[in-house]
This record gives sequence, C-alpha cells and structure tokens, in this order.
Amino acid sequence: MTNNQPEQPDMPEQPEQPATPPPPVEPPAVPVSEPAKKRLGPVAAGLVGLATGAALVGSIWAITANSGPDGPATFTLEGSFALTEDASADGEDDCEGAYDSGYDDISEGASVTVYGAAGDVIATGHLGDSELAGNACLFEIAVADVPKGEKFYKVEVSHRGTVQVSAKEAENGDLFASLG
Repeated sequence: MTNNQPEQPDMPEQPEQPATPPPPVEPPAVPVSEPAKKRLGPVAAGLVGLATGAALVGSIWAITANSGPDGPATFTLEGSFALTEDASADGEDDCEGAYDSGYDDISEGASVTVYGAAGDVIATGHLGDSELAGNACLFEIAVADVPKGEKFYKVEVSHRGTVQVSAKEAENGDLFASLG
C-alpha cells in the first residue's frame, strides 16, 4: 500500500459566501382592487325596478298629456233666467225667491245644469248676479266649458225642470228661461 493518493482535479474556487444571506426577492406588486360590490337582494331589485318603471310611465304620460290635439271645443252658455212670481229684494240690488213662497231655492248661486242631447250632464254652473225688475227677479247665466257638437241642449235651474235650446241658440248666448 502506498500512501500516494491519486491527484484530484482542480475544482474551481467557490466565491465566498456573505455573512448574511440576501433578502428574498419580493414578488411583483399586485394592484389593489376594490372590494366586490354587493348585489341587490331580490326584494330590493324588485322595488328599484318598480320605481324605475313608474317613473318611466309617468314621464311618458306627462309628455303625451301635454302634446297632441287639444280637448274638444267648448263654449260658454250665456243667457238669463227670470223668476216672475214671488220675487223679493235681497240686499242692495239683488233679489231672490221670497221666503216660504215655494221659490226660495231660486237665488244667486243656485245650480244650473246643462244636459246633452243624450240626457247626460255635460256642464254645470250657477245663477249669477240678479236684479229686481218690477215683480220679477232677473238672473245672469254663464256656464263655462260646454262641449260643442250637440244637436240641442237642455238647461235646468235648481231642480225646476229643463228648457231645451238649439245648439245655435246656446252657442250664441240666446238662452232665456223663466219660472213662475
């Protein structure tokens, strides 16, 4: 046996290791995202949908209501009404049916109803200013917004029955009715 060891190949020298190892490489920064938004529950989604739908329908209604053709043509039915019996003075220049005469419902403000040819109520108003003329009490009548286009009109003061006038008479302000 010999003490000779075979010669070993030269190994490259290893660089010296630092005393502290280098810090680990940090992974690239990930952008911070916003937290996920909460989804509406079915009831809340339904209420939001209902409110949105109602607003849309209301908007469409408002737009269409203010556009398009105007309503039907109307006129103011004008004329006069005379109470020829049991009229009495009321105040300075006004008059009315005398108390306990059976005509005490006839006074300024009494109802005036206008009916169309089919018998349906198409306008309402009231007796206007009055004036005592001898033994009669004369009242002004002016009922606004009476629709045009009827063949004739019937006019009733208080509950005293109707007086029929032609469409031409009504539109021209030629209404005259009396009671008593």
